[in-house]
Amino acid sequence: MRRLFPLPLSTTPDAARAAGPDWTTDREWTLDELAAAYAYPEADDPVRSGRPGWLRANMVSSLDGAAHHDGRSQPLSGDADMRIFGVLRALSDAVVVGAETVRREGYRPARARAAFAARRAAAGQGPAPAIAVVSAGLALDFALPLFTEPLVPTLVLTGADAPEERVRAARAAGVEVLFAGEGLGVDPVRVAGALAERGHTRLLTEGGPRLLGQFAAAGALDEMCLSLSPVVAVGDAQRIMDGPAVAVPERFALVSVLEESGFLFTRYRRF
Repeated sequence: MRRLFPLPLSTTPDAARAAGPDWTTDREWTLDELAAAYAYPEADDPVRSGRPGWLRANMVSSLDGAAHHDGRSQPLSGDADMRIFGVLRALSDAVVVGAETVRREGYRPARARAAFAARRAAAGQGPAPAIAVVSAGLALDFALPLFTEPLVPTLVLTGADAPEERVRAARAAGVEVLFAGEGLGVDPVRVAGALAERGHTRLLTEGGPRLLGQFAAAGALDEMCLSLSPVVAVGDAQRIMDGPAVAVPERFALVSVLEESGFLFTRYRRF
């Protein structure tokens, strides 16, 4: 892996040594180096002013813009993409995901990783991130391991008008139900606040495209980590976002670009 952006301000040998690790030579990065590259902004960082938490997204796309192949994102991924996927999870308090993605991808509870145990403990985090499922109808199988075997209790976010029998079924299974909307569904703007009330402020969403599109259209997305896969999928797969139109496209600023084996790992932050 190597960093393509930002490059060091100076390329002299003395300056390179003073800057620490060589980020521009292609080599395998340690998990600590990846964690530093993807660190969340601190609570007192001006970019977080007025925001209850920080919501970043992690998605992979083919060269022709497909978010999946045959319904799953795994065919677009690779070893480096999966390492970054694991690091982003390990840095987060909660992983926010749509119900359809849970069903399609066969989501399981996040696991504890020994390599991040000390880092998470120092940050006041639990052994693993919570999975927070966004669902209007709560048409979920609460007997699945995601709900019965988590290290950290799985959460479900829904609207105040969610079906009462499904809310009761979730709670009977030990799932904590959070209301983040006045109607049947979730208000994307309220998700970060609802999770912050549970102490989850470092948020990661893995989609799917519809949920991510809703976050982006509502101005609730703070950061986009997009892996560009060197494959062409063709077909009729969705884009990485599928949501309501916005009056004016929102501009994000490029934070970094990493490269490995033809994959580009980009990181963008809202202005």
